[in-house]
Order: sequence, then C-alpha cells, then structure tokens
Amino acid sequence: MVSDRIRRALSRSRHAALGASIGAAVGGLLSRNAASSGAALGALAGAFVGESRVSARTRVEDAVDTET
Repeated sequence: MVSDRIRRALSRSRHAALGASIGAAVGGLLSRNAASSGAALGALAGAFVGESRVSARTRVEDAVDTET
C-alpha cells in the first residue's frame, strides 16, 4: 500500500516535470508570459497523466494477479 502511494507520487511528479518543461518550451516560442503559463498548464496536464497512468497500471496488475 505504501509502495503504491510512493509509486503514484513519483509518477505524478515525473510527468508533471516533463509536462512543465514542454509547456514552457512551447510557450517560450511566443513570449515570456506565455512560457510561465505554458509551464503551469503543462505541469497540470502532466500530473493528470502521471496519476492516470499509475492507477491504470495498478488495475492491470491486480487483474493479472486475480486470473492466475
């Protein structure tokens, strides 16, 4: 249970950092203000993806364990 929480937190933070960097790069092409907004939106989207990805992986692992 604790390892699931740690795994979810690490995945969320990893994806949030990646999303923030991509959002800042894309926003930076437009202006300095757009870079900070892009980073914020990218981090939010990345955290959402990181949360969804871990919960989906956990469900698949639980389903595989149940079948065997």
